[in-house]
Amino acid sequence: MLNHRRHWMFCLLALAGLSASTSQAQDKALRIVVPFGPGGGSDNFARILQPKLAELLKQPVIIDNRPGAGGTIGAAFVAKSAPDGQTVLLADAGVATISPALFGKLPYAATDLVPVINLAQFPHVLVSGPGFPAQSMADLLALEKARPGKLSVASSGNGTSPHLTVELLNQVAGTQFVHIPFKGSGPAINDTVGGQVDMVFTGYATVAGLIRAGKLKVITVTSPRRMAELPQVTTVAESGFPGFESWISQAVFAPQGTSAETVRKLNQAIGAVLRMPDVKESLRLQGLEHADNTPEEFSAWVKKQTAQWTKVIREGNIKPD
Repeated sequence: MLNHRRHWMFCLLALAGLSASTSQAQDKALRIVVPFGPGGGSDNFARILQPKLAELLKQPVIIDNRPGAGGTIGAAFVAKSAPDGQTVLLADAGVATISPALFGKLPYAATDLVPVINLAQFPHVLVSGPGFPAQSMADLLALEKARPGKLSVASSGNGTSPHLTVELLNQVAGTQFVHIPFKGSGPAINDTVGGQVDMVFTGYATVAGLIRAGKLKVITVTSPRRMAELPQVTTVAESGFPGFESWISQAVFAPQGTSAETVRKLNQAIGAVLRMPDVKESLRLQGLEHADNTPEEFSAWVKKQTAQWTKVIREGNIKPD
């Protein structure tokens, strides 16, 4: 009987030890919070990083999807998390550069998120159906001058990066393009292909297949320099508006209060993963190129982008859907 009790006592202690070690392992896991559902751009990036980071850091890496309210629910969760380097946000950089100016009241402030690393960024392309009369930015400006307030540009919704790009172009170039918001990029692109709207701003990877098939053509791009995939297409910047740029960016942020040393270690680990040949190739196939940057460089970029989009939102009196 005594031996039986000792056996059960040993089993209970062993289970308690296993539970404690499991709890400790979970506590030591790096949690990547994605503020959107599975299958999107941010989630895709997280799943590319997950196994490589786990191997490099020698600790579990968990992806935690927390969708809702345009990414602000997940961003708020990270902003309120312990600043111990165990919880980070992987999202479109707009959660820090656009959302705070766009939404009147947020459950977090931009300063609650510390920039860790810009994973990759890509410009918008302005595309139209093949029958649209403009072939270039110069053609488009001449056409708009002849027909002010008549040309339409679709976007994936009010307050989105493509919408803000339309507004930025109107403010900088003095044009009067009519913004047509859609519920997502898919319907906006479909109606551009069908000719219901004249043009749409979107990411190149989203429409690359349609461009190759001849169903869409590219009028201009929003990067300061021409895209390697579209060397013949002039940029907005070189069409008379130097300094014009608009990016879609995927980035990592940590909670405010995270030490500079921890931020730097995260930056270096993620940067090392992005430089792995197979990861670079995976990104290249999606039309993405990783961006080497330090936390300081990324912070400066966030500051510049925040100033630009805050000005556009306020001057355009832009409201979200």
